[in-house]
Amino acid sequence: MQITSFKTAPGHWILARMGKKVLRPGGKDLTLKLMGSLCITQQDDVVEFAPGLGFTASLALKGKPKSYLGIDTDEDVVKLLHRKIKGHNICFIQGNAANTNLPDESKDKVFGEAMLTMQADHRKVEIIREAHRILKRGGLYAIHELGLFPGDISEQKKASIQRDLALSIKVNARPLTEHEWTELLEKEGFGIVNTEINPMCLLEPARMIDDEGLFGTLKIGFNILVTSQARKRIVQMRSTFKKHRMHMNAIGIIAQRL
Repeated sequence: MQITSFKTAPGHWILARMGKKVLRPGGKDLTLKLMGSLCITQQDDVVEFAPGLGFTASLALKGKPKSYLGIDTDEDVVKLLHRKIKGHNICFIQGNAANTNLPDESKDKVFGEAMLTMQADHRKVEIIREAHRILKRGGLYAIHELGLFPGDISEQKKASIQRDLALSIKVNARPLTEHEWTELLEKEGFGIVNTEINPMCLLEPARMIDDEGLFGTLKIGFNILVTSQARKRIVQMRSTFKKHRMHMNAIGIIAQRL
């Protein structure tokens, strides 16, 4: 995605412009746990919603699936991934995760990271429902999203977090509690197989080094230092994450189509 203004660009694309490759709330650790539990094999037809920079696509392709399809709304992302990742039965298309036009019960594994959080509640339901429709019976759906805790967090606190996230990352993020995420999936015909929780420490130094490596972190830090507009936004994002660190986490869920 091209950035025309650092003042209004979504936070994750600013971080990507600075060189950050891992953009998920639970970091590389939660992504690796999730992909390990998904256990993609050579027999699997796989779909990824919102593949972003292709980090999870590369992990999925290590399993040598029968086919891989990445669906993203952003045309620039699709073009980037076509250049970056090539291979037999690998395809990236511009499309809508809520209406893929894929045949019913045609896929074995579907996954998407950090994309449901960015949707209004009714859109979350539409995307989950579409994942259910295209999965074969017994197929797996994996998500990695921004979570809230404790389970009885007040509506007032939720609204405060949503407001601060919207101001800092310029996306109307709507994270949910663990119970709310699992309930959404269960209402659309999924059974919960596994749930993992990680801290939400996206911009903390230790997580940065774990996700990007020491050299990668130093390079990102340099890019931020010399790009004042990006630096202002990233400082704002980190401040928001720290402010709400006692109520935000990251959740990974493996669900099975019943």
